[in-house]
Amino acid sequence: MQQQELDLFVIGAGSGGVRAARLAAQRGAKVAVAEMAALVARGDIDLVVVPTPNDTHFPIARDALLAGKHVVVDKPFTLTQDEAKQLAALATKRRRVLSVFHNRRWDGDFLTLREVIAGGRLGRITHFESHFDRFRPIVRGRWREQASPGSGLWLDLGSHLVDQAVQLFGMPQAVQLDLATQRDGAVTNDAFHAVLRHGHGLRVVLHASALAAAPGARFAVHGTGGSWVKTGLDPQEDTLKAGQRPDGVSRWELPPENATFTLPDDRSPDLVRASPHAVKPGRYTDYYAGVRDAILGKGPIPVTAEEATAVMGLLEQGIKSNETRREIQIHP
Repeated sequence: MQQQELDLFVIGAGSGGVRAARLAAQRGAKVAVAEMAALVARGDIDLVVVPTPNDTHFPIARDALLAGKHVVVDKPFTLTQDEAKQLAALATKRRRVLSVFHNRRWDGDFLTLREVIAGGRLGRITHFESHFDRFRPIVRGRWREQASPGSGLWLDLGSHLVDQAVQLFGMPQAVQLDLATQRDGAVTNDAFHAVLRHGHGLRVVLHASALAAAPGARFAVHGTGGSWVKTGLDPQEDTLKAGQRPDGVSRWELPPENATFTLPDDRSPDLVRASPHAVKPGRYTDYYAGVRDAILGKGPIPVTAEEATAVMGLLEQGIKSNETRREIQIHP
């Protein structure tokens, strides 16, 4: 099959957009720079992807939907749940596909984790921890790390961790969040610790730090039947940044991963045994395959606007919790 020609349009491109444009041009794509109004006015564009600074997500997505385009928005969906609801309603009215790039649903370790929990070997889940810890001690001069609307680690990585937790366990009964600014020279939150309270004693801990030179487990899940622990971050993002691409079946070359089941020993319920567990390859490409199918009417939207709106609600309530220093009840 002959490869289709690809047009890439960069709006208000910062350094990241310029790098993306250069890389696309090197691979034979046509590259143009356009203002938003000119872009959405084109009749040959069906889908607009919005990977711009967080405070521009709402106006760009709104204008694209009003122009009759399908839209994918990077996380966080918007800055507030009210903005998210407005976009969801507009997409429904215009009968356009609107989705949010919660791509870490397709991390290999998260795909594996979903299978582990669904398989039932851990019994009833009582405690879950999701950490996204890195060592980035130098504050960089980019918008994500400035004191501006939509900046900070909670809206950045918190969007992913909250979305994953909701996919696994549904909406919590309450949330309590502690935000911190820890690095020298930092002017926005660069660490967070959130506890989501669910029924039946389940507690979900979401944690991220920019000062973890020796990070612990990425995922740890404990239940009445045993535990499953996974260390290390999914390699897809770094692989893409290095210029590599997935092969035809969306599989990635994975480095050795450390995932372990710890279960009762058959000889005695008081003894446990640990065994390694293979981690599935990640599949970020499945997200855009799903968007394509949704636009063509051949499948569901991979991340719906309603799902992303619920995540925005939890992020917003987390901020309220941090400001008031108390647990916030979540109403269905």
